[in-house]
Amino acid sequence: MVVTSVLMEPRLLHNEPVSASKLSDLLILGQERDLNSERGVSCTGELPAPSDPNLVERAKVAKAKLGSRALILGHHYQRDEVIEFADITGDSFKLAKEAEKSNAELIVFCGVHFMAESADILTSEKQKVILPDLAAGCSMADMATANQVHEAWKVFEKLGIAESMIPITYMNSSAAIKSFTGENGGTVCTSSNAERALRWAFSKGERVFFLPDQHLGRNTAVLKLGISLSDCVVWNPWQPNGGLTDDQIRKAKVILWRGHCSVHGRFSLKNIEEMRARIPGVNILVHPECTHEVVSNADVVGSTEAIIKTIENSPIGSKWAVGTELNLVARLANRFKDREIHFLDKTVCYCSTMNRIDLPHLTWALESLVDDHLVNQIKVEVRVAQFAKVALDQMLALP
Repeated sequence: MVVTSVLMEPRLLHNEPVSASKLSDLLILGQERDLNSERGVSCTGELPAPSDPNLVERAKVAKAKLGSRALILGHHYQRDEVIEFADITGDSFKLAKEAEKSNAELIVFCGVHFMAESADILTSEKQKVILPDLAAGCSMADMATANQVHEAWKVFEKLGIAESMIPITYMNSSAAIKSFTGENGGTVCTSSNAERALRWAFSKGERVFFLPDQHLGRNTAVLKLGISLSDCVVWNPWQPNGGLTDDQIRKAKVILWRGHCSVHGRFSLKNIEEMRARIPGVNILVHPECTHEVVSNADVVGSTEAIIKTIENSPIGSKWAVGTELNLVARLANRFKDREIHFLDKTVCYCSTMNRIDLPHLTWALESLVDDHLVNQIKVEVRVAQFAKVALDQMLALP
């Protein structure tokens, strides 16, 4: 994967702190912090401060000058100041498909690295995909490298089970992992079609290699397909043989990669119990990237788009505790003030890598493009893109 990278020299910004009390009018958040949280999530007790409001006008001017040449895509977990400029909002695959349908020359992807890669794979050679900040990655996607996955596959080949194994990679993975999956007869899945992907895989083989999100794989296999927890094992790429015996690998129906979402992995059964005790009649709504314990004890489980639709279609006055990224939960709470919408965790956490895309970076990228200066282009190598598209096409063809 080749990246044309011109990193932004940060501009001086005026940062006026966002009071946590403003959020707590809508969300039962408290102001708890977890400064030892893992990479990929920030638990500082409040959302990031807004950027200099003077940049809003500059961004508007730059966007107007670019006109139909540019399409700005905004993922649901982005800051409000970025979403304001998005032509289309959605989850990662929806946005990549919108890029594919667009005739825009410039695709400004306000998301994270793997999303921009998918957009580049699906768009034409004439289109350029730009990521406003190259540091906007995904901790889950980074938990599986191509070399690690190939080494695991060599073990499966040595044990004689690779031919009967179908690899499935979650959308939240690098182009290289998607390419590996396509080259080995597998598919990509999203959180909304993971069940269909697993059913398809078991119609083609005896076992599944699911990566990089162990929780989505486990929740889907156990709760949707009825596979027992004992038939699911976790491959740890940092241990010899994945930390498993040959016999454990041979007997497993689902081999799960040891990866997870840093945001969704934080929600706990204790969060659910505390929320139910605090708010009688509350509905617990969580993303399937949460742990098996959390998903098993939630009232509703769904993808990001499903979470939004659930709230949209919920009755006025209903109460919800939502286990997903904080920016989205806050946006839903602001939008539906006739319902009670709460963040499931009282520790204020948000996706730190997604939040690297802010108004200064977006403004810089747009103004650079106005000046015909192509910055931060995401370009996937031809062979990698070829097999990654095979896997993506297989997902679109799932029965």
